[in-house]
Amino acid sequence: MAREPGRDRDPVPRVPDGAGVRLTESGLPVEPVYGPDALNGWDPAEKLGEPGSYPFTRGVHPSMYTGRPWTMRQYAGFGTAVESNARYRQLIAHGTTGLSVAFDLPTQMGYDSDAPIASGEVGRVGVAIDSIDDMRVLFDGIPLDQVSTSMTINAPAAPLLLLYQLVAEEQGVPAERLTGTIQNDVLKEYIARGTYIFPPAPSLRLIADIFTYCRAEMPRWNTISISGYHMAEAGATPAQEIAFTLADAIAYVRTAIAAGMDVDDFAPRLSFFFVSRTTILEEVAKFRAARRMWAGIMRDEFGAKNPRSLMLRFHTQTAGVQLTAQQPEVNLARVTVQGLAAVLGGTQSLHTNSYDEAIALPTDKSARLALRTQQVLAYETDVTATVDPFAGSYAVETMTDEVEAAAVALMARIEDMGGAVAAIERGFQKGEIERSAYAVARETESGERVVVGVNRFVMDEEDPYVPLRVDPAIESRQAAGLARLRAERDGAAVAHRLSELSAAAEGTGDVLHPNVLHPMKAALRARATVGEVCDALREVWGTYEPADTF
Repeated sequence: MAREPGRDRDPVPRVPDGAGVRLTESGLPVEPVYGPDALNGWDPAEKLGEPGSYPFTRGVHPSMYTGRPWTMRQYAGFGTAVESNARYRQLIAHGTTGLSVAFDLPTQMGYDSDAPIASGEVGRVGVAIDSIDDMRVLFDGIPLDQVSTSMTINAPAAPLLLLYQLVAEEQGVPAERLTGTIQNDVLKEYIARGTYIFPPAPSLRLIADIFTYCRAEMPRWNTISISGYHMAEAGATPAQEIAFTLADAIAYVRTAIAAGMDVDDFAPRLSFFFVSRTTILEEVAKFRAARRMWAGIMRDEFGAKNPRSLMLRFHTQTAGVQLTAQQPEVNLARVTVQGLAAVLGGTQSLHTNSYDEAIALPTDKSARLALRTQQVLAYETDVTATVDPFAGSYAVETMTDEVEAAAVALMARIEDMGGAVAAIERGFQKGEIERSAYAVARETESGERVVVGVNRFVMDEEDPYVPLRVDPAIESRQAAGLARLRAERDGAAVAHRLSELSAAAEGTGDVLHPNVLHPMKAALRARATVGEVCDALREVWGTYEPADTF
């Protein structure tokens, strides 16, 4: 019989081979039935506690979403600051409660838009920010004392944070009233993402300087968002994701303590960033395990006394790597399931990906639909009516124990190597992630792992889709703006401020002093560019060369 155009080719669901044993994303067996015996008689009071209490397995707040829902962030940024500002205003009008800034690749690497290496990348995957002029436009008309802003920026996190503070000062908003987060997690860049600049030692110094600066200047700001998301997008399993993320977090805590800070002075401002996949049960277990592990690490290894120092607070983004360019509308279902997993797992804020992100930058409509997905979860379902809906589930509690055990074993291997930085320099985490990614690719190619619309239930013809395109003229416009800036500013004053920054970066031999953020802020106020600031640090600290892996 002839197939009708567009008819599904394979309506029969795949039955697992062999005995039908299915594995979690971490490679652990999923039992068809779980009962009390799966818990091995552990004490719920010890393992679970109450919501908002140690070990925070059930959530970091006693009431969780019964009082108010999570912060609904939408990650956005493209083209020029003008275009991104317009998108932010639209998102706020549609009900977004927190902004999340995506920067273009040159900005993430600490290059100005007119640098030769930036050619072809300006404004492509995020907004181009070269100077205070761009940051001023980016937040024009957005009251910075009324919004919480997250910035996905790592190696150049310090200059971007300071530009944000300078713009707030121009609005009359004191720094102590600013709320938000900078990602500032450079260790995962060496492992998975690649937007690093400096070697690990000076990078950790810069992070500790940010901790110290924000404690005094911006006490409500989250100084780091330690990210497993990008490792997961590169192929890390859930167990690898939390193991490598917490190992990085330990390295940051040790760095800050070595710099003379008390753990309870900075730990309450630490935050985390995880992915949420379509495998709901294991994702919920992963989030619960991560909270429990972090609480124990901070209490037992670092002696933290402040309960907020023990809380693993995290932002979640749905899994971009699981979105498909084929039948992109199916991604609406994927994102809904992933968002639900994050909420059931107790996230503090959430970004839901747009269904068309596997093809191009999100359109206005797709970004709005992504936000509406969160609003449906928050206001039309009953998952916000009770705290920790999965507490006591035989399946989830067993998976939580198993994911935790697998992550602890990985972290022990990292400790045996001398910690996260030493393991990074040996290529351990990167190699483990690459092997996991390769396994997933082989399973997908063979059909063992079903991806709807890709290797099962495919269509003869795809519906037409018109993606959002970034105007290629943005590069010349940014370059023209930089030329004007350099012509208008006091060049001698900028050079003097940059020389002061270089002197601070060279230091005096004391571990992490002087703090480079103070001369950096002065240089940015004088209209030094992000690229010039990063170049001044490159000249002193050098750049990182990765180890070969796999």
